[in-house]
Amino acid sequence: MNNNKLPKDQRLLEDILGYRFKDPALLTQALTHKSCKEQANNERLEFLGDAVLDLLVGEYLYKNLPQAKEGDLSKIRACIVHEEGFVKLAKSIDLGDFLHLSQNEENNNGRQKDSILSNAFEALIGAIYLETQLTHASTIINTMLKAHYGDGAQFSYVFTDYKTALQEFVQSVYKTVPRYHLISTQGPDHDKRFEVSVTILDEEFARAIGTPKRKAEQKAAHIAYEKLQNELGYTKDK
Repeated sequence: MNNNKLPKDQRLLEDILGYRFKDPALLTQALTHKSCKEQANNERLEFLGDAVLDLLVGEYLYKNLPQAKEGDLSKIRACIVHEEGFVKLAKSIDLGDFLHLSQNEENNNGRQKDSILSNAFEALIGAIYLETQLTHASTIINTMLKAHYGDGAQFSYVFTDYKTALQEFVQSVYKTVPRYHLISTQGPDHDKRFEVSVTILDEEFARAIGTPKRKAEQKAAHIAYEKLQNELGYTKDK
C-alpha cells in the first residue's frame, strides 16, 4: 500500500458499492476521521449508521434464519453489529484506502486500525441512509452479508459463542464460572496480540493468542470447552 497515493478517489468506492452519491461532500464527511480538525468528520454519521445497521442486520437474519429463536437471533446480531464484524465488511471494500486522516494517524497506521475502520463503515452506511433512506443501504448490506456469511446455514458455525457455552457448561457441572487471565501482550499498539488463559477452580484448562483480547478469550474458551466435553464423555449432540 502506497500511502503517498491515499486517500483514493472516492468515486472508486462508489463503483465498488454500486451507488453514486447525490452529494459527494456527504461521502467525504463519512470518510473523514475526527483527527482531521479542519474538516467535518464522521462521528455523527457513525451514530446514525450504527442504528441503521442494527435494523438492517436484524432484518437480514430474520429473513435468512426462519427457524432461529429470538435469543439466538439477538446473539448472532450482536456478533455482526460489533467492531470486529464491521471491520470484516470494511476490509471487503478496501475502505481504509479511502479515509481522510491526520498525518499523525497516517503515521500510526490509522488505515489499518479496527476502531477507525469500524467507525467509518458505520458512517458510510449512515450517509447512504440519509440519501436513500433504507433502499440502497439495505441492498448493499444484504449483498455484503450474503457474500460473507451465506444464506444463514453458516451462522451456527461462524458465531458459536464459546465463552457463553463454556460458562453454562461449567456452571451446570462444577457450580462455578470460568476465569480469564491476561498472560502477555505482543506487538505494537495498532496490532497488539493478547495471550490469555482460562481457569476453572484455579486449574488452567487452555491458553490462546488473538487480536483483539475478546477473540483470544473465545479461542481459549473453545479449547477448554472441547477439552471438557471430551474428558467428561459428552458428545456435540448433547
